[in-house]
Amino acid sequence: MRSSVTSSPIPPLLRRSFLSPRYLCYQSTTVDNNKPISESPISESSSADKPVSEHELPYQEDPSSPEPKSGNFSQSISQTTDLTQAHVINTLLGRKTDPYSALNYYNWAERMRGFVKGVDAFCVLLHILIGFQETYGRVQNLLNQCVSGDTCPSPSVFIDHLVECAKRFDFESDSRVFNYLLNSYIRANKISDAIHCFDKMIECEIYPWVPFMNILLTALVRRNMSMEARELHNKMVLKGVFGDRATVHVMMRACLKEERVEEAENYFIEAKARGTELDAAAYSIFIQAICKKPNSRMASGLLKEMREMGWIPSEGTFTCVIGACVKQGNMIEALKIKDEMVSCGKPFNLVVATSLMKGYCVQGNLDSALDLFDKINEYGLSPNKVTYAVLIEWCSKSGKMEKACELYNQMKLIGIQPNVYVVNSVLRGLLKFRPFQDALKFFDEAVDCGVANIFTYNNLLSWLCSAGKVNEACGIWDNMSSKGVVPNTVSYNNMIFGRCRAGAMDMAHNLFVEMFEKSLKPNVITYSILIDGYFKKGDVERGFDVFDQMRAVNIAPTDFTYNTIINGLCKVGRTSEARDMLKKYIEIGFVPICLTYNSIIDGFMKEGDTNSALAVYREMCEDGISPNVVTFTCLINGCFKSNNTALALKIRNEMTSKGIELDVTAYGALIDGFCKGRDMVTASGLFSELLEVGLSPNAAIYNSMIGGYRNLGNMEAALALHKRMLDNGIPCDLLTYTTLIDGLLKEGKLLVASDLYSEMLSKGIVPDIITYTVLINGLCNKGQLDNARKVLEEMDRKRVAPSVLIYNTLIAGQFKEGNLQEAFRLHDEMLDRGLVPDDITYDILVNGKLKGSSNLAGASCV
Repeated sequence: MRSSVTSSPIPPLLRRSFLSPRYLCYQSTTVDNNKPISESPISESSSADKPVSEHELPYQEDPSSPEPKSGNFSQSISQTTDLTQAHVINTLLGRKTDPYSALNYYNWAERMRGFVKGVDAFCVLLHILIGFQETYGRVQNLLNQCVSGDTCPSPSVFIDHLVECAKRFDFESDSRVFNYLLNSYIRANKISDAIHCFDKMIECEIYPWVPFMNILLTALVRRNMSMEARELHNKMVLKGVFGDRATVHVMMRACLKEERVEEAENYFIEAKARGTELDAAAYSIFIQAICKKPNSRMASGLLKEMREMGWIPSEGTFTCVIGACVKQGNMIEALKIKDEMVSCGKPFNLVVATSLMKGYCVQGNLDSALDLFDKINEYGLSPNKVTYAVLIEWCSKSGKMEKACELYNQMKLIGIQPNVYVVNSVLRGLLKFRPFQDALKFFDEAVDCGVANIFTYNNLLSWLCSAGKVNEACGIWDNMSSKGVVPNTVSYNNMIFGRCRAGAMDMAHNLFVEMFEKSLKPNVITYSILIDGYFKKGDVERGFDVFDQMRAVNIAPTDFTYNTIINGLCKVGRTSEARDMLKKYIEIGFVPICLTYNSIIDGFMKEGDTNSALAVYREMCEDGISPNVVTFTCLINGCFKSNNTALALKIRNEMTSKGIELDVTAYGALIDGFCKGRDMVTASGLFSELLEVGLSPNAAIYNSMIGGYRNLGNMEAALALHKRMLDNGIPCDLLTYTTLIDGLLKEGKLLVASDLYSEMLSKGIVPDIITYTVLINGLCNKGQLDNARKVLEEMDRKRVAPSVLIYNTLIAGQFKEGNLQEAFRLHDEMLDRGLVPDDITYDILVNGKLKGSSNLAGASCV
């Protein structure tokens, strides 16, 4: 196909020339096609110094003289003139209708001494050859040789000369030669020149052919020049050239390379709307783009459309769609497409199997994932590192640590070395679901194998510090340094948290300072942990100092930071100030959540300010913050603390009316309140209700019920609850045993009380000052002074300092038995221990009795 070209005058800058024995030069020969060219002798030097004009070369060749053939070119030339540009062009023009003769002549002239190779002569030859289909290949070869050389003209110069020669020598310009030139630049890997050639062609309104445009676009995309590819394509679109399906292929791939999924989608949709004939490859690329979003529904629809057109999607296309379905949780569709894939003769591959396993895991169906894992051998597949990593991660998350460890060992046995991701998954699971020693052993193995990294250490540090095992965390920290693992900000945050939790704020601050020394920048979490630590320690001013430091270094507080400050103020009894702070923070953009209001409500309730707590409750409801079960639990606790049982019941009813179900903690607050109010009928009813709704009472609820029955002297019911705790596997704590022993001693059941005390010790539960007080009080009340004295000696052995109350009980017991001398000896011993007698002590010494002794110890253990 031929197309006309618009002529453009060659600027003077381009009319320069140079001598070269082998390559084209930039010499320009201007010829008027209305006048013949003269063959006047011109030396090499003069022809190189200036361009030859049409006035210097009048045409003198005898048209009747025989044409020199390849065998007598030398004789003919030597008899007439030197090989000038003008002569070569004239001779080529004389062979305009015989392309092979023109080519042979040009090749002969190139070899002759004195021939000055010029762009125009070469362009004339190209125009002659491109006029005949049989010499298209010769044009391509000539351009490939020219472009691969070092002195090839720039694309702009080359195209200008081609255009000018076509105009001056009356060639019908064929865009083929320009497209061949464009392709030559691409073949020579001169992509920058190819882009310039493309731009110059567009400027001259010579439109690149779509196949060559596609070749250039592909070359750009392969070189990660997707932006340049898009710009080039847009220029063609502006000229009304949209390309074909291959163009759609390459442009979609360019977009996907840069994660520009929406653009890739647009190319496909627009091409389809234009009526471009798209093939299975275009659909596959488009499906790949859709799956990246992911949009499994659209991808499945396109897959169905492909099948309806008679195309069988590739294995990769099926795999891509199945992966998208899994990501969006559509396992039914994923399994359906898997069956369709197999029915089409495509193999069930490991990527699909692993995707389906992950899908099952995400849905909480770990058993199906493990079943599929067991069956993949039937498909001739062997699990790889990714397959094992997916199953081990989810087994660890689900607490199936035995299976996780089995898979971990299995992958090692078949020669797949677990990476740090797998190791960290197992470690997190062991820390959460198994004894710490198991996790520590696994950690040590990972360190010895060189797999452990900073994240492995941070996992262990986080668990230890959260569990309050700061000393063990320090050991891991030292191990970390000895192994050359450099702590990061997360590592320091964990250690600072551990120190703050233990109340060691000086050590926490030292770690904070050390971060700067190590060129680590504390983040908002670091500052928030410190602020929280100082508030919990009661050092509010230091907490605010850290907050000011954080803002001074332009670290914006997060909601966690603001909530930490508000909660901290409430914990130290400055709830009104916390409420004022909340208003201030809201003005600067802080959005409070239910937790924020709960802190303030709980603070007011603990301060006994029920009205303020209820006012805050109304505020949060008016602000559109829905109260949760914790909100109502705080209110209920506060009401019982203020002996306002009626209000507590009213709040419970409001809670029910809002559709909020009571949890174990809420039931515990109600039960404890009624137990302390000695209303065991209501407490027992709530206890039964708790069981009916499917909740399991915890040790705190059992302790409240046992304490309530103890207060009413119903030790039979209290012991029945104790038995029920043991039967249900709920561990009894120190409060449980202390309350039961106190009640039994008051009833004079010393033997049963002694058995419970022995049971407590056998479980490793260590008595505290309250337990010892209960024992001594009960023994003294029953005249068991020797045993009471033995309890005091046991306290000495265990280095538990007795209180004034214990000595008051012992002294009163001796007075009651008439042992005045022992009573005064105990008084002296009390002084020797540095204990200061109180009014009760002197009342006993004067009156010989302990007023209210029967209830004193019991009250102290509730």
